[in-house]
Amino acid sequence: MEIGIGLPNTVPGVSRAGIVDWARRAEDAGFSSLGTIGRLTYSNYEELVSLAAAAAVTERIRLTTDILLAPLHANTALLAKQTLTLDHLSGGRLVLGMAVGGREDDYTASGLDFRERGRVFDTQLEELTRHWAGETGVGPAPLSGSRPQVLVGGGGARAIQRAVRYGDGLTIGGAPPDAVAQALPALTTAWQDAGREGKPRVVALSYYALGPNAQQQARNDLGHYYGFLGDYAEMIINGAAKDADTVRAYVEGFTAAGADELILFPTAADPAQVDLLAEALPQLGG
Repeated sequence: MEIGIGLPNTVPGVSRAGIVDWARRAEDAGFSSLGTIGRLTYSNYEELVSLAAAAAVTERIRLTTDILLAPLHANTALLAKQTLTLDHLSGGRLVLGMAVGGREDDYTASGLDFRERGRVFDTQLEELTRHWAGETGVGPAPLSGSRPQVLVGGGGARAIQRAVRYGDGLTIGGAPPDAVAQALPALTTAWQDAGREGKPRVVALSYYALGPNAQQQARNDLGHYYGFLGDYAEMIINGAAKDADTVRAYVEGFTAAGADELILFPTAADPAQVDLLAEALPQLGG
């Protein structure tokens, strides 16, 4: 299983160093991907812009939206052009994790109907496929004739249907290893029944906080970001890995569950967190 690291694009107080310096360190350390989290009505850095900045200072590491809230990008042709441009500028490293999200305020701020987000997403996936296939004149053309890799967010039946029809697999964020293991048989069966070649890719997401202030870092960041969930936010805070042993246990758990990649998202914006995570993972090949 590959191990990626999130950019702190949603961590309060993030600055240029939390994107540019972080990206350089992550690539040097040997992480497989840089991930971003998407929100609109929050004081965070926009994910495609953040990944563009990271692309400019790296050469190898994948750039993964985990996730991009696709229906908020109401102009799907423009989204296709933006993603193709980023894929070109990064040398084909873009991985688009996309889903609908669950925050109604993001949709209200956009003047969009929250209740229609699933239908809109289905239409977007169809439209993106046509744009990336060169059927609409929206370019640039995909690199080497291949569109960016697409992962659909979620592990339920609807997400699996979308992944099989339009994508390359699933990204299952915030779920324990058991949830990944439970989703894999249905995904694999649907993939094979549809006549898809190869096997679907499955990416998991977890949070981490390392160093002497790990507990407070997790509480400050995750408590603020997930505060709208009430008591459930406390479970997310408690679930963040706060020491090297727990980080390694999460890696082992998701490996056993069958995930292809685990992206560990930070709860602090200091680029030193990259080094702390790398030190906890001796299997990285920097």
